[in-house]
Amino acid sequence: MKMLRDAAVSADPLALLPARVHEVQGPGRRAFGLLQAARRKGPVFWIMPAHQPEGPMLWGLPEGLSDRLHLVRARGETDLLWATEEALRSAEVAMVLAEPEKPLGLTAGRRLQLAAEAGRTLGLMLIREGQGSNATETRWHAAALPSDRADSTLLRWSLIKNKSGTFGDWTVGWDGKAADVHLVSPTGERCQPAQAPG
Repeated sequence: MKMLRDAAVSADPLALLPARVHEVQGPGRRAFGLLQAARRKGPVFWIMPAHQPEGPMLWGLPEGLSDRLHLVRARGETDLLWATEEALRSAEVAMVLAEPEKPLGLTAGRRLQLAAEAGRTLGLMLIREGQGSNATETRWHAAALPSDRADSTLLRWSLIKNKSGTFGDWTVGWDGKAADVHLVSPTGERCQPAQAPG
């Protein structure tokens, strides 16, 4: 997969290309955003509408993230996009997560990409289904999977748009705390019954 240009980190299929804006949609978009934020060092800005009733619970965040997380509540969509663009332009910011309510037009998406390039900052837009921008580098779909495992939550992360390479699907085991995940092999199906060890 050519999602990353740095050969040293290209072995990680879930890593996002820095200095770009990416998108994630689906019911697991916040978990995807939290994992990406936990994997970075430095300040993280999470920009959301002021009237949104639920936000990240600081005591439930991955280890070390609550000390670096800055929550910004924007009064409207224009303020949200402005705050996102300004945070992306800052070279001191490690990552910007934003939750726009409306679809991003090409102009807004391109402005965010230029801001991310200027600040060398990673941006991740947590969007609703069908609200993506053509200017985004990658788009992911994230959802939880049913599981009887008590040690982690199984998640399905699908790369559904990629300007730099191929698509893919991953089943991920994540405990919600650490900055790493375990890629879980898909369950295989046998053509015939298993042979008893002999």
